Amino acid sequence: MAKAGTRSSPSKPRRGLWILLAIITAVTALCFHYRAQALGFAQAATAYSARVACSCRFVAGRGMKDCAKDKPQGTELVTLVDDVEARSVTARFPLIASDTASYREGYGCVLKEWDD
Repeated sequence: MAKAGTRSSPSKPRRGLWILLAIITAVTALCFHYRAQALGFAQAATAYSARVACSCRFVAGRGMKDCAKDKPQGTELVTLVDDVEARSVTARFPLIASDTASYREGYGCVLKEWDD
């Protein structure tokens, strides 16, 4: 029988449960951290790519295949699609972000406003 005022040590299954819970919590926190970084990068990459490709396409008059060569290193997953009638270019990062830049006379290419 344990003396009054002392605690018995947790059993091994209980200790293992706490360790498992700590590992799950750490992995979840890392996933959220990575997801937030990826989201920020994807938003910046699509906005930049759409704006540059729109200028390349509708200001410089180059073709989309030629404009795709101007994408910086690290944005290989960003796809570019032009809409000649709307004079715009949409850049997409799969499942994460999308941005559109449109040519406006006197202003050049401008991004559409983001929905917050």
